[in-house]
Amino acid sequence: MNKYQRSTTALADRPQATSGAVFAARLRGWLTAEPVLASVFALVVAMVMTWPTLAGLSTTIPQDTADPLLQAWQVAWNGHALLTDPGSLWQTNAFFPAKDALAYSDSLLGYAPAGLIGEGPEAALVRYNLLFILAYALACAGGYALARQLGASWQGAAVAGFAFAFAPWRLAHGGHLNILSTGGIVLALAMLARGHGFSLREGYRPDRARPGWALAGWLVAAWQMTLGFGVGLPFAYVLAGLVLVSAIRWFTTGRPPFPRRLLGADLAGGLSFAAVSVLMGLPYLRVLEANPDARRSLWDVDVHSPPWYGFFLAPGESAIWGEVSERGRADLAAPAEMTLLVGIILLTLAVFGLLVSAWSRKVRLWLTVGTAVSVVLALGTKVIGDGEYTYLLLYHYLPAWDAIRTPSRLVLWTTLLLGLLAAGGVTHLAERAAQTRRSRPLLAVALVLPALLVLGEGANRTAHPEVPIAPVAMSTLRSPALILPSEQIEDQQTMFFSTDGFPVLANGGSGFLPRITDELRKKTKNFPDRESIAHLRQLGVRTVVVHNRPRNNPAFRRAQTAELGELNVTVKRVHDDAYVFSLD
Repeated sequence: MNKYQRSTTALADRPQATSGAVFAARLRGWLTAEPVLASVFALVVAMVMTWPTLAGLSTTIPQDTADPLLQAWQVAWNGHALLTDPGSLWQTNAFFPAKDALAYSDSLLGYAPAGLIGEGPEAALVRYNLLFILAYALACAGGYALARQLGASWQGAAVAGFAFAFAPWRLAHGGHLNILSTGGIVLALAMLARGHGFSLREGYRPDRARPGWALAGWLVAAWQMTLGFGVGLPFAYVLAGLVLVSAIRWFTTGRPPFPRRLLGADLAGGLSFAAVSVLMGLPYLRVLEANPDARRSLWDVDVHSPPWYGFFLAPGESAIWGEVSERGRADLAAPAEMTLLVGIILLTLAVFGLLVSAWSRKVRLWLTVGTAVSVVLALGTKVIGDGEYTYLLLYHYLPAWDAIRTPSRLVLWTTLLLGLLAAGGVTHLAERAAQTRRSRPLLAVALVLPALLVLGEGANRTAHPEVPIAPVAMSTLRSPALILPSEQIEDQQTMFFSTDGFPVLANGGSGFLPRITDELRKKTKNFPDRESIAHLRQLGVRTVVVHNRPRNNPAFRRAQTAELGELNVTVKRVHDDAYVFSLD
């Protein structure tokens, strides 16, 4: 190779080498960027804090084998319906012949993309466990992002993120993925704040507006609504309140510049959010129209309203405060909904942040007022005046609010606001430490301790029971089918088993029990007798499976000794612990 050729080759290679170096530098910069590091760290922390969920992905499930299996079925059904028959999405294969069964509780429709992957009960179980871990990770990362955007240091933001994701009260809802899935709330608020150039320290800065982030925030908020209205409906009203307050403030402060692109992003995003919310609400309205008794009564609200001392009690799943709170929990009507401890460390840091903070006095005042309001509303009817001038105002006058029976779940807003107060105090300390000439790095690391203490209060002793195996191969049943015994918990397990092929089932267990399913349970108490078989044939049920779970249950004993006579029913025994009756 001559000198010219070597020179030409070198020139040809130089751009490629330069381009490779640029790509490597950009990749390194992206991987070490704070949002990426924070997200990865949140995921690792979530895996540790939810252990041994990761270790038993395909065999165990957190909390119990009731609601979690129902929700594993929901996610699986959502994916199955979208792949096979999107028009039947809300009808489901359970609760036959009732309609719109997916709307009997929070639908978790936003997790449908996960339901597209894998088939059968094992895939449904693995999918649920992964979503369970990711729900914690997203709440942690979202809380961190919101506090950071509002002006907190990374140490203060860590306090807010850990508090929002791992507060002790959340452990009571280890079996309620719809309640744990709150990460979209704080992530959407963080994106909207960034999109509008807003922080608690500098207020609204039009020059820092990012319309793309604002649009993304609205879309994430819309996705949060698709997970369910239990926490989504209050979030929608919080967003509406923020929009109203922002509009009033914009007019009263001389109408500062508002970029056209930002206005367009808000209009497009806000309309998308409203459209998704309305479309999600239509099936629930159909259920109310067909079943007026599905509406939450004042009695439901009163029963699920916690006493004031519930804010100082932790659920039994709390490794730190569970035993200490045991005597107090014994007096609660619904401990899972009334143990509302946000964390003693968080409360201490919030009080400190109220007195000394990076936030202005005005901001601290509003955060304190917001915390007080959220506490009063979370108490429901257990306040002065029986809630007539507080929570019941929302119940009576805000559209759709009467669909919520558990005021206590508003504690998530208490947790968020206290987390922001605490973040302000820790940020103040971090900034003071940054001004110290000596031991600056050591002080910066030491300020991680408050966040670690907040995280430590989220330590749990949540049960991880093994998931039972279906008594028969569900995909082989001639449907519609009924699996006996049929009660709430048994039916939730049966629905999970039905992810094997999704046969049509007369069984169903959810947040609402339609009359036709309730009547079916009552009329099949003595199966196989003439009345129960006649009722099942009238409904169109073709197959009945009677299994021996729990052991020696009355339904199985009757199946063993049944005299079918002239009932025109055939029966066969399967695996020594189940009978399959054919009603054809």
